[in-house]
Amino acid sequence: MLEIAIKGSKNYWLWIVFLLAVIGAGAVVYIDQFMNGLMITNMSRDVSFGFYIANFTFLVGVAAGGVMVVIPYYLHNYEKFHRITILGEFLAVAALIMCLLFVLVDVGQPTRLLNVWLYPSVKSVLFWDTLVLNGYLGLNIIIGWKLLEAERNQVEPPLWTKPLIYLSIPFAIGIHTVTAYLYCGLPGRGYWLTAILAPRFLASAFAAGPAFLIILCYIIKKFTKFDPGWEAIQTLSKIVCWAIIANLFFFFCEVFVVFYSNIPGHLAHMQYLLFGYHGYHALVPWMWTGITLMILGAVFLVIPQLRNNKTLLPFTCAMIFIGAWIDKGLGMISGGFVPSPLHHVTEYAPSGKEIIITLAVYATGFLILTILFKIATQVKEEVRG
Repeated sequence: MLEIAIKGSKNYWLWIVFLLAVIGAGAVVYIDQFMNGLMITNMSRDVSFGFYIANFTFLVGVAAGGVMVVIPYYLHNYEKFHRITILGEFLAVAALIMCLLFVLVDVGQPTRLLNVWLYPSVKSVLFWDTLVLNGYLGLNIIIGWKLLEAERNQVEPPLWTKPLIYLSIPFAIGIHTVTAYLYCGLPGRGYWLTAILAPRFLASAFAAGPAFLIILCYIIKKFTKFDPGWEAIQTLSKIVCWAIIANLFFFFCEVFVVFYSNIPGHLAHMQYLLFGYHGYHALVPWMWTGITLMILGAVFLVIPQLRNNKTLLPFTCAMIFIGAWIDKGLGMISGGFVPSPLHHVTEYAPSGKEIIITLAVYATGFLILTILFKIATQVKEEVRG
């Protein structure tokens, strides 16, 4: 089926060339980082996780969100998801590859990653995180490709794919749960030190992942002959609705506990994010923008007339996607480091080189996503014939 990827329109190839150009620019900057280290970034002793890990954390959620089409279709035989399940699986593949690339660029020297596997420890949360990430990636590649191949040949999928499908569900939950444990297991960081962090991560994942899939369905319908189906999109929008409401509920639970208990170690982080702390307020407008976008998105989705509006729905999903990125990307990472445990404030903003490398990682993900989606949509069109 790979031959499908090398056949396309002029616009398809212009898009591919654009992505390759962005990847090339990022590769040049990454060579600088490889030679000179993380000094090219704005990370510091006080803020040791930055833009790379912020995007890694968010994209783990996008990958995990794919399970929201897998469960209804494979466990409950929800046939309306027949056309889009493969899209959710391939979205997870692209998101996971971006996650692994962000880890790669964040550790400085790539050889450091070998230590995780050469000297494994069951007590290391990072070891378990790499295990579930690579495991979930492998499962989605195998399952998605074999099922699509079977559909193209109009035969039943191999029986051994069924156990892998069931196994992928706990893996999807696990990748974001273990990622949350990376943060909430650190006792010196009050903002992350909460048992509800994993549920917050999963709720935002089940909102952001399907929301982005809906946007992709609109794009696919516009530029190809493939129709994902309005009923499937509507069901996805309901999943996004209740997931973003759950995410907001968990967030406001945190706000209540922090401000009602008035514990300084927890209060300082929330004050910095929402109102500013001792004159430092770089993230305040970002956080309020993210909260507003998520609340408006939830309101638009919970009202049937607005949710059923085909013109409004993609913009609503974009609001939720961007709001979740601000909350779980920018806010979650910087909020955990600022202020420091000694209440010193070192504000962080990514350097230009960090942004270029980040864009290159996203371009790599979109390149993979474009190729996989082209193969999937064309195969389904051939089958429908």
